[in-house]
Amino acid sequence: MASVGHCLPTFLNGLLICVTLLSGLSVTAKPNRKPNIVLILTDDLDIAIGGLTPLAKTKKLIGDAGISFTNAFVASPLCCPSRASILTGKYPHNHHVINNTLEGNCSSTAWQKSQEPNTFPALLHNLGGYQTFFAGKYLNQYGDAKAGGLGHVPLGWTQWFGLERNSKYYNYTLSVNGKPEVHGAEYSKDYLTDVLANVSLDFLRYKSKYQPFFMMVSTPAPHSPWTPAPQYQDTYKDTKAPRDPNFNVHGKDKHWLIRQAKTPMSNASIQFLDNAFRSRWRTLLSVDDLVERLVLALEASKELDNTYVFFTSDNGYHTGQFSLPLDKRQLYEFDIRVPLMVRGPNIKPNQTSKLLVANVDLGPTMLDIAGYDVNKTQMDGMSFLPVLEGRVNASSWRTDVLVEYEGEGHNVSDPSCPLLGPGVSECFPDCVCEDAFNNTYACVRSVAPSTNLQYCEFDDNEVFVEVYNVTADPFQLANIAKTIDQEVLEKMNHRLMMLQSCSGASCRTPGVYDSRYHFDPSHMFDSHRTRLSLLRHGTK
Repeated sequence: MASVGHCLPTFLNGLLICVTLLSGLSVTAKPNRKPNIVLILTDDLDIAIGGLTPLAKTKKLIGDAGISFTNAFVASPLCCPSRASILTGKYPHNHHVINNTLEGNCSSTAWQKSQEPNTFPALLHNLGGYQTFFAGKYLNQYGDAKAGGLGHVPLGWTQWFGLERNSKYYNYTLSVNGKPEVHGAEYSKDYLTDVLANVSLDFLRYKSKYQPFFMMVSTPAPHSPWTPAPQYQDTYKDTKAPRDPNFNVHGKDKHWLIRQAKTPMSNASIQFLDNAFRSRWRTLLSVDDLVERLVLALEASKELDNTYVFFTSDNGYHTGQFSLPLDKRQLYEFDIRVPLMVRGPNIKPNQTSKLLVANVDLGPTMLDIAGYDVNKTQMDGMSFLPVLEGRVNASSWRTDVLVEYEGEGHNVSDPSCPLLGPGVSECFPDCVCEDAFNNTYACVRSVAPSTNLQYCEFDDNEVFVEVYNVTADPFQLANIAKTIDQEVLEKMNHRLMMLQSCSGASCRTPGVYDSRYHFDPSHMFDSHRTRLSLLRHGTK
């Protein structure tokens, strides 16, 4: 069992002595005035079903002090593909991380060789002169012995506290600059959210004052197993998952995976998801404490005014929507829309923006903050720094982003759900499955002053299409694919196909509609079927 203090102060004190001696050789040693950047990334934090409610201090210290985005989306509603999109600024079809497995390219050796050298933290460090610090969950398969184990430290990180594999709160192992550090189950020494806060504060305390810094703090909360800190385990006793119009109702006119959910849910399922919902909120109270400690430390060191602080999540979550008990992975707002709050220099307080942003934009924005030309990268996203600084109006901003997901299943029937046969996964005891091979889809999410639409196509035998007018139907109860104007359908199909084949700058350019183009969703997934077939039958 390791203590939270570590050997970081000793190491960094030595580093500071070297920096001081070297700087003494010059006539003057002025601090670098590039802005600092902090990214706080939560795990499975929704916005659609009240995920921000426990984060009162976070909303005050970041959201109220800057800008909150109401239309922030992820490129894929699953941890590893989404985190890969954050790090690379690329859509999944360009970074090739398709699920949370090593075979799905999650922290694989191929990922390490092809993508890690060009992540935005690596560029900040290698080309921007930034000190870079990481603490928490990286990618779900990080630390796997087949991909370098815990000795692998991704390129570009000055200080590294990477969690082995997936989120936990106790009984985990960290890679501390490539060396394993085992933690147990004692709250004062091992509760992961607090450990992350402590090592982050250590970094702020002992880092060089002569370089700008980038910090990425990636919390386990509110991911399962939803273990709260002891002081918060009795909070929210009467809280239940919200009973919105799409809670515990049949998902008619939807993909077969949604239609198969048992409706109404059993009392046991509802009790289970309500307990999980409460526990998720309880874990977030420690995240709220972490945010407060970091912001106050930056204020005390007089660095807050020159620091951008971002707060977001890798994907959303659902608890009972369309009678799906607990998970992410679906195309609906509760899984693809996430919180995004930013404070920093030249950002006016108490702002709310409806402009469309995506997690592929985080890297380009932070590189832009550092003064690096995003056009020199292969990133698909675009910088929203002009939005932060109030230099953009709605009529000139982008109107659509891509969401894509490749479903997972097993080649044999799930014991919980034998009636559904092979090809499903994430099944609950009452035979409700949250994923399947043909839960593979791509969506274009469009937001403009006069438009708020979602258009999705599935890679299945039906080539099933779902379309929602999110303004008129915010809970996505009515699929209007069969009633929407054919011209609108054709334009969204056309734009989706363009986004699915885009790379780099072409992902940021509005599509030009060809009036000769005709709606044919069967063309959508041709380029993916070979790769999917190999994954399903050759590597599972």
